[in-house]
Formats: sequence, C-alpha cells, structure tokens
Amino acid sequence: MNDLRPCPSCTGTDATPWPAYSRDPWIVARCGTCDLTYLRNPVDYVALEEDFAWEKTYEEKKDATKGSTSLSPAIRSLRKSLKLTHKSKQHRMNTWFNGGHVLDIGCGNLMNVPAPITPYGIELSKALHAYADDWMRARGGYCVHGAGAEAIWDFDAEMFDGVVMHSYLEHEVDLMGVLRGVFRALKPGGAAYVRVPNFGSVNRRVVGANWCGFRYPDHVTYFTLPTLRDAAARAGFTVELVNRVGLPIDDNIKALLRKPVAQ
Repeated sequence: MNDLRPCPSCTGTDATPWPAYSRDPWIVARCGTCDLTYLRNPVDYVALEEDFAWEKTYEEKKDATKGSTSLSPAIRSLRKSLKLTHKSKQHRMNTWFNGGHVLDIGCGNLMNVPAPITPYGIELSKALHAYADDWMRARGGYCVHGAGAEAIWDFDAEMFDGVVMHSYLEHEVDLMGVLRGVFRALKPGGAAYVRVPNFGSVNRRVVGANWCGFRYPDHVTYFTLPTLRDAAARAGFTVELVNRVGLPIDDNIKALLRKPVAQ
C-alpha cells in the first residue's frame, strides 16, 4: 500500500478523512485547502494497467449495481422530461475542434471520434491499446501505450486542436501533470473536453456511499464544478460548462477546458 499522498490539485497536506466514502483499505479524504475530494492511497500505474484496468473494474461495478443506483432511473426520467439530455460528444466534436487533430486520453476501445478528425490516443491498458492503435492508424493517427500524465509529453507542443478526456481524469493519479501536459499540447484557442463524475450531484448527496460514481481504487479524484475549475485554472485553462442547466441532477460534469488564444 502506498503512503498517503497530498492533494493532487494544490499539494496541500491538510486532509480530512471521509469514512462514509472510504472502503477498506481505500482512504477517501477532502482537502482542507482547495476542498477537492480524493483517494489518499491510490495504487501505482502498473496495478492500474493490469489488476485494476478500466475494462475490468467497469464491468464489476456494473454487475454490482445493475448499472445504476436506486435513484438513477428517476433522475434520468426527470432529465428527459425537462429536456436536459444532450446530444453525444461525437456530434459536437467537429464544432468544438474544427475537424482537426484530436487526442483521446484513456481512449479504451470506444472509437467514436468522427471524420474528418484525425484521431490520436493514449491508453494504459495493454489490451485496449492494441485495438485503439489499429483503428487510429487506419484514420491517419496512432495511439501511444502508457499513462496519460507521462505519455502526453511525447507529443509535440501545440500539436492538437482538441483533446478528449472522457471518463479519464478521475482515474489519473498525476492530475496536474496531465493538465499541464494537455495545455502544452493544445494549440492556442484549443479545448479539452472533460467528462468526470459529479461529486456535487443530487444523486450522490441522497444515496451516499452507494453512488454510482464511486469505484475503488481506480477512481482517485472526485470533482465538483468548483474543484474542477480550480484545478483547471492552476494549469492555465478557463472552463466552459457543457451541461450547465442540468448539472445538479446529472451524475457527470461535462466541460470544455479552453486554452487562451495567444496574445
């Protein structure tokens, strides 16, 4: 088991344990400096690559919860009745990224980047990397095998029109390392699409420890909109919320982290 780490956003060491959301041996805590909720003793990249690979833990969580918490069906119905559902990110990508070069970090086997975008990727799981690399090479790009916060530095500065971090950032131990790497890799005015579990959602507050956003130990950071904005700002980004109206009853935060246009 690793030593207890400082806050992955502000590096503060004043952390308050959150026993209700911890599950032995995993320790969830809230930073006393920036209010971020995070796992204090995450596993290393080697374990995430094999023992806790996404394709394994996702299926285990889905089987355990039958795909939702007790409140999720009612919330989905409410969002639909209020017309707060959104078109898929694939539908919007060409508008967001101008049909250019896009890097998908933690791409897995969900190859949904639409043409004419040229897709690139980073994937930690060995099995999923092979699949993604074949698909991306057929479209003119390629996928790098490795951890996001490390492999992001293998790409040239200002190489990408966009970056996709869909269900990825909550898995990344080196939060600021990957955000700073993404900022460097984006062209001025480019954006990173982020989708992370919404720790501030109504569903989490009602169902507590049974919330669908908890996954141990591969979810290592739990964001609210303020803590996501704070971390993004530390790397130089501004934040444009995609699901602005429906955020309180959405189990996810969907946002564009925008790199300022060069002066």
